[in-house]
Amino acid sequence: MRSLVALLFASLLAGCAVGVRQLPDESGQPQKLVFQRPGLSPQNGGQLISAAELRPGDIILSAADGITSTGIRLFTLAPVSHAAVYLGDDEIAEAVGEGVRVRKVAEVLADESVVVAFRRNDLSVVQAAEIRRFAEAQVGQRYNYVGVLLLAPFSLERRLCDLPVLPGMVRDGCLRGLATIQLGTSNNERFFCSQFVLEAYARAGLPITDANSRWVSPADIMHMREDDVPSIRATQPLVYVGHLKFQPPPPVERVVQR
Repeated sequence: MRSLVALLFASLLAGCAVGVRQLPDESGQPQKLVFQRPGLSPQNGGQLISAAELRPGDIILSAADGITSTGIRLFTLAPVSHAAVYLGDDEIAEAVGEGVRVRKVAEVLADESVVVAFRRNDLSVVQAAEIRRFAEAQVGQRYNYVGVLLLAPFSLERRLCDLPVLPGMVRDGCLRGLATIQLGTSNNERFFCSQFVLEAYARAGLPITDANSRWVSPADIMHMREDDVPSIRATQPLVYVGHLKFQPPPPVERVVQR
């Protein structure tokens, strides 16, 4: 009992969501407490993949070493700060400060320090082609600066909805209510990164979530993966594909005794 209270208190301080999951066996413990996972790699360890292993429609989450990326990660308490979508033919579409653009995978890997791919396994070839058509039609569209500015304070205040004492349905309702008040429900033709990815999937007829795309950050997309606790409910968990690039741990300095 004490250990459970300690875990709940720790999650309260961290502001991470908690879920209750049914165990598959009959071990006498029908439920277990599951905490939102902060790391990018799955529990059984990550794997390094090449761009050749990507499929059109794969979701690309990443982080860079700059001030902007660091600030976003601090606000959202997550290791990612950017979201994009793979179109196929070695091309990635993304919404950045200059607007919506398409770049080669190698360019993205050169700019980011960590790049990870996730997948909706039920995405069809037709839907992937729709995602590409939508993305290419948005190239040049301006960035949604207003949406990002509103999302920053919301990322802090929404921590109240992630308290471990709240069940999943209550947490989801709390987030949606707070988002409706603070962010509104209207959409426009300007996008920030995660909004762009969600809109692409929605236009293809395979929404990642039924929540408004303006409410969702790259961190929210990350937590929609398998074996995690999403803050915003996903229609289906995302599958981890692999790391296209990872940041190696700093070298351990060896002290030579004389």
